[in-house]
Amino acid sequence: MATAAWELVVTRLVAERGDALLRYAYVVSGSQDDAADLVQDALVKTFGRLRNGLSLQSAEAYVRRAILTTHLDGGRRTQRWRRILHLTAAPEHHASPAESSDARIDLFGELARLTPRERACLVLRYYDDFTVADIAETLEISPGTVKRYLSDGLAKMSVALAGGSPHGPGSAPPPTALRSSTAATQGGSHAQR
Repeated sequence: MATAAWELVVTRLVAERGDALLRYAYVVSGSQDDAADLVQDALVKTFGRLRNGLSLQSAEAYVRRAILTTHLDGGRRTQRWRRILHLTAAPEHHASPAESSDARIDLFGELARLTPRERACLVLRYYDDFTVADIAETLEISPGTVKRYLSDGLAKMSVALAGGSPHGPGSAPPPTALRSSTAATQGGSHAQR
């Protein structure tokens, strides 16, 4: 029995671009476990319906889009849960074992505290180098809303990082800090679009 064209595309995509998709999902979600699940879910969503005629590049674009939308949908469910979590569980507070770790800038930790939309906008802007218009089109929201999410996200990170930031109180970390941090997790190379 001959292998369908879409199966060959999936096989090549996973073999050639699987690591890049996993890194992208990690930057979007902030969790290695969630990243693997996001890639798997995105592949199923993209190729769950037969998609003949896709090239490797267009298939990767579909999968990246599915990763982003799946993460945002999951974030909405998580936000609903966070609203009632305090009613069901006691918060866990652990003191840091080393004072030096308290002063360390943890961009991924701060990204994890943002709303899914703010995080998605920051990742698309500073990781994928999207313009505001590109982000608006990708997320299907207005450019003004994108600017608000970018501003709010950077402001939240600025406040959180102000104590240990070399940029001084109230200043946001430069976009290059996000790029260099994500490059370190990728082994020094950006994932391709």
